[in-house]
Amino acid sequence: MGFFERLSNVWKGFLSLWVSDIESKNPEAVYESAIEERIKKHRELKKAVSGIVYLRNKISAELEEKEKELAEISVQIPVAVEEGEDEAALILIQKRDELTSSISDLRIELDKVSSQAEEAKEGLIAFQGEIEKLKREKEEMLAKKANAEARIQIRETLDGLSTDADIKALENVRESIEKAQAEADVAGEIAGESLDSKLNKIKSKAATASARQELEAMKKQMAAKKAAAQGEAAAAASVKKTM
Repeated sequence: MGFFERLSNVWKGFLSLWVSDIESKNPEAVYESAIEERIKKHRELKKAVSGIVYLRNKISAELEEKEKELAEISVQIPVAVEEGEDEAALILIQKRDELTSSISDLRIELDKVSSQAEEAKEGLIAFQGEIEKLKREKEEMLAKKANAEARIQIRETLDGLSTDADIKALENVRESIEKAQAEADVAGEIAGESLDSKLNKIKSKAATASARQELEAMKKQMAAKKAAAQGEAAAAASVKKTM
């Protein structure tokens, strides 16, 4: 192996590693390229299949035409014989035999081409299924890649954190919350002992006593009015009775 040949092999090796590295870092581009290549081949295959189907249809139409012609000639031969047209009858018989042979060949060819057309269509459908399968695989693999990268990032983040720092931070938060709770408890405990609280209680009791006195006075007034009304009614009834 010569120097330049070895150098070429080394270069090919480096190029292969470089391409592999690019592909591993850009999986979506690799999938897209593979899918696009398959779509291109699918179009080519579809064009080939259409050619086979066209040939099948052409043979089928030709066969149908010759069978129709044979049916017509088969009817004409007896007529020619009855009319004594031997020459015409001979020509019709020869044509009938040619058509029969041609129809037999066409049927064989049509069966062959029809079989090829069906196989080609099945292959086309299967190839389309492979493209769809590759598209689904792309989505699944990219989702797995994103999930793996997220897990790696989380792990790297956790590995980069100090456990002692985490514990200290938690202790500070707990202490801060407990202090706030203690302040709230103290505020609640001394709220009932403050001067403002006592004055509010006295004010509330005074208001209640005043309202109660007013209520009692109203009750007495209403009772007095009721008694006076009853007395006047009794007096009026006595006067009326005396008269």
